[in-house]
Amino acid sequence: MKLSLFGRLWLRRDVFVELTRRDIESRYSGSFLGLFWSFFNPLLMLAVYTLAFRVFLGMRWPGMASGSAFSLMIFCGMVVHSALSECITRAPGVIVSQTNLVKRVVFPLAVLPCVMVASTLFNMLLSLLVLLLFVLLTGHALHPVLLCLPLVYAPFVLLLCGVSWFMASLGVFVRDVTQIAGVLSSILMFLSPVFYPASSLHEPFRSWILFNPLTLMIEQTRKLVLFGQAPDWHALGIYTLAAVVVFLFGYAWFQRTRDGFADVL
Repeated sequence: MKLSLFGRLWLRRDVFVELTRRDIESRYSGSFLGLFWSFFNPLLMLAVYTLAFRVFLGMRWPGMASGSAFSLMIFCGMVVHSALSECITRAPGVIVSQTNLVKRVVFPLAVLPCVMVASTLFNMLLSLLVLLLFVLLTGHALHPVLLCLPLVYAPFVLLLCGVSWFMASLGVFVRDVTQIAGVLSSILMFLSPVFYPASSLHEPFRSWILFNPLTLMIEQTRKLVLFGQAPDWHALGIYTLAAVVVFLFGYAWFQRTRDGFADVL
């Protein structure tokens, strides 16, 4: 199943790259700043959340007194949450917005959600660059363990693909999914350790939050970027197994339901 998909992506790699480029450019077409909005958006949201939680509400990060540390902790959580949020909010409309391609039997529709994930990862990369720049500007050091970030995020990418396939298929048959996805994105933000460390929760909530697919990625990002600590390979191994299950389920669901896309659209 996976080989079939990767084989199609490789054979259509020129189409995949071109569609990804168009998807990235289409977001900012006609805007004055263009691609620079990918840098400004995370900075703007960071400023808003820091002002609201740090200044207005007087929140402090446990064990850290500086305001810059609080902002960095939030930023790490925002980078990860934004990736999943973008996928679940955009995926329901991926197939619906490409009805001309649905009519073409030879076109591998499973590529379309992958294009969206690739575009999301591009924005995530830009946000990470902003984060690293912010780390340097606040007087923190960058550690060699940052080179492990691609390995840490690899299972997260598989999970994004699986979720995107499932949501894209569901969005064809149930149009309300688009509205539900927006609410789900907001709920995930506050049920994930974006504004607080998972260790600060009391039981049983501390155990429950570990099942959140964002928790491990956020915590590992903070460990690598801010503390220079090695990844938790054992936890990542378990996460990878779960991500592979989501990946295979999402792809199988998409392939099983794709024959009905043309009838609905």
